[in-house]
Amino acid sequence: MSNSNPAYQLLASQLQDGGFDIENIKTKLKQQHIETPSWGYGNSGTRFRVFPWPGAARTTKEKLADAAMVHQLTGVAPSVALHIPWDKVEDWDDLKKYAAAIGIKIGAINPNVFQDEVYKFGSICHADPAVRKRAIVHILECVEIMKITGSRDLSLWFADGTNYAGQDSIRGRKHRMQEALAEIYHALPPNTRMLIEYKFFEPAFYHTDLADWGIAYAAALKLGPQAQVLVDTGHHAPGTNIEHIVAILLDEGRLGGFHFNNRKYADDDLIVGSVNPYELFLIFNELVAAAVSKEKVPSNCAKNVAYMIDQSHNIEPKIEAMVQSVINCQVALAKALLVNRAKLAERQAAGDVLGAHRELNAAYETDVRPLLAQVREEMGLPSDPIAALQARRYEEKIAQERGSASAEGGGFPGA
Repeated sequence: MSNSNPAYQLLASQLQDGGFDIENIKTKLKQQHIETPSWGYGNSGTRFRVFPWPGAARTTKEKLADAAMVHQLTGVAPSVALHIPWDKVEDWDDLKKYAAAIGIKIGAINPNVFQDEVYKFGSICHADPAVRKRAIVHILECVEIMKITGSRDLSLWFADGTNYAGQDSIRGRKHRMQEALAEIYHALPPNTRMLIEYKFFEPAFYHTDLADWGIAYAAALKLGPQAQVLVDTGHHAPGTNIEHIVAILLDEGRLGGFHFNNRKYADDDLIVGSVNPYELFLIFNELVAAAVSKEKVPSNCAKNVAYMIDQSHNIEPKIEAMVQSVINCQVALAKALLVNRAKLAERQAAGDVLGAHRELNAAYETDVRPLLAQVREEMGLPSDPIAALQARRYEEKIAQERGSASAEGGGFPGA
């Protein structure tokens, strides 16, 4: 799409008439960074069944290659989160060099302390000191991997919890968790972070040790400034006001990152923005508002948030699904950048309830596809990433090269 495209020209003219700096908006869109997950490229899916996908990545390098294709198409997905031991390799320096050679880098490191038989009753909250030690040793191994790969974030999710009242001491488990997290925290290299994720239920159904943002926030406060909260958009009960949580954590300087996905009922691992795009817009609205706030959100928190996708595509084509996920995040940011902050503030200050609401919705209802197409063209990218993926026949190519691995039984528990 060129500057002569009528749809873009009309939108640009309208934005300029409204007082927007169109070049500044495009610059921010070009600077967007969405991290994709290695596990989204392999044969992973629901807790009940994994349906094998022709061409699904079988090795860590194949996962990185698929991620590199997503970045080539979108221009805003330059890093890949790894899950250990799923992505463990013998030579981390070699993997780091391979990633750089194909135009991406290693992102967050995610330890796995939920699949081994020994973690049946928990990991860092387990009553047995030997089990807790095993979990800590594994996470510390992941810290060492961070040092080699240059990763900034240690992303922690725990399946710890209980299924029945009286099964274990809730306060006792809290104390064990804090002690374990403190040991790990003190091993973090400078300029890295511990991102603490929460989940209100599953696989523990009576109580989860890190059940909500408040518990994760309290744990982070006790540890120090390198500990922050990670918000998984699927880990909430229906109707939860996630943008409210985001606003509070931003204002407290403790929002470390996101795991983007979507759900209709519970943690469904659906494509981000597929079920409730308005919610995703409202989340990005809070992020943009904090980033431009004159009140200076603590420690530039909004500018250091890690935007990561956490999805396991089970019935949809994996590469196309990941590209669509990135596009949905681009759309949400673009719309959030089109909120007229000055007018919104005037409406709010005047107590104009519906006027303020309409001001916000005016941005949400704007068709930003011409704007994003223009941004991509200026970046030397396809204006339509999905069409470009299909034209390249990349998914057909890897299906022929890799074949289709068999998959039986349930999928991974999903963090």
